[in-house]
Amino acid sequence: MPRKILIAGFKHETNTFSRLPTTIADYGSRAVHRGAAIATAYSGTNTEVAAFLDGCKRHGWEPVLTVVADATPSGKLTRECYETFAGEIVEAARREKPEAVLLNLHGAMVAEHQDDGEGELIARIRAVLGKGAVIGVTLDLHANVTQRMAENADILVSYRTYPHIDTYAIAVECVDLVARTLAGEIRPVTVVCRGAEIVGLDGGRTTSPGPMTEALAMAAKLQAEPGILSVSLNAGFFKADIAEVGPTVVIVGEGDRKALAARAAPLLAHIKATRHISTVHYATVADAIAVARAKGRAGAPVVLADFADNPGGGGYSDSTGVLRGVLAAGIENAAISPIYDPAAAAACHKAGLGATLTLDVGGKIDPELAPPAHVTGTVTHLSDGRFTITGPMMTGMQVDMGPTATLKVGGVEIVIGSKRFQNYDLGYFRIGGIEPRDRAVLIVKSMQHFRAAYAPIASEIVVVDEGDGITSSDVKRLTFTKVARPIYPLDEM
Repeated sequence: MPRKILIAGFKHETNTFSRLPTTIADYGSRAVHRGAAIATAYSGTNTEVAAFLDGCKRHGWEPVLTVVADATPSGKLTRECYETFAGEIVEAARREKPEAVLLNLHGAMVAEHQDDGEGELIARIRAVLGKGAVIGVTLDLHANVTQRMAENADILVSYRTYPHIDTYAIAVECVDLVARTLAGEIRPVTVVCRGAEIVGLDGGRTTSPGPMTEALAMAAKLQAEPGILSVSLNAGFFKADIAEVGPTVVIVGEGDRKALAARAAPLLAHIKATRHISTVHYATVADAIAVARAKGRAGAPVVLADFADNPGGGGYSDSTGVLRGVLAAGIENAAISPIYDPAAAAACHKAGLGATLTLDVGGKIDPELAPPAHVTGTVTHLSDGRFTITGPMMTGMQVDMGPTATLKVGGVEIVIGSKRFQNYDLGYFRIGGIEPRDRAVLIVKSMQHFRAAYAPIASEIVVVDEGDGITSSDVKRLTFTKVARPIYPLDEM
């Protein structure tokens, strides 16, 4: 009989400084699939779950499809939300008694009652299945990997690209290690090692030479050594006030845990030595507008990335600092997508295509960060907000922004969505009736992922950070109470 392999996913990158709790509804608004619907949604996509499904076919396993749930980063998961999805996965493991589990996690999940969401989930699965089952886990490279995660999983493998375009390949690596374990070829153990940093590895960026690409080259050499099966580098997610936050080195290997951990020393030294290095220059809104005015043109747009309000890191996606700046400057042939404002989107839909109306856009979740933009504009496009990703990141996945409207104010088109999404695909403009290549200036709510789709069409990229959002690069603006001190950069080291 074929081996029974449980497949599940439960992802969230939790910004504990957000005032938006993460609920079951937040997962439903993005992606929740159960049973056979998982194969329908993920087959043929550039995702971990697609690789899990294909791995079962390749190895002749019987997949047990439970639940795959994903939500846009925001605040802590409610107890109900966490227990609902975690409970489904653990109960499936108890009921089906699989020989192995393939888990698609993020690695930075925090619930209102569990600071280590993934560590708790893996531990519960281990308690149900015992030591004989093999647990393989894929992680985002912004995971805050904990000791509990490493102690209860047999295999942890993280992405090696940022933007994350290697999701399928990383899951293939995880699947094949699980297969070798089941066949008795290897007996893996996993260790996690960390230094005294909250930030490091240039935030994990791999689009230009720097600390992360250098560390990856070192990790590749280590992975080729005897006894080492996989090496992952995690930049961590510093917008989480938890004890185990920050960059880590994860080694999957054979033999003694202490000996394996000792082999991480050169990588930890590299993280420490380069922790102050950033390959990104942060511009003010005024500086960004100057570049846009000088260099933006149709066919080769200037892309302004609103770093401080990145929904991919838990940002509200409704900060208006950059928007108000380009409007005041009279920038022409510009577009921004998306601004999260369900009320404004509904007002545009009610008014209808071609209507002119005055309303407040954005700035409603926390007006102290950035007030709403009071504008008068014309509704130029209305849609249901649904499209398929065609770019290199998450290729083939469906997006549902909810009722979406484009409001043209002066020379700026504002795509207003009813759900929070980071813009990492050209489809986020096209769903608003805008062909991004035809604009002179594009404004996206993202800090890095946008580069996968937008760098090929941009004449220049400007990253904007004036601190008017909860994903600003300024770590010292945040109050940490749970991390061990002293730690960089909060303290003098």
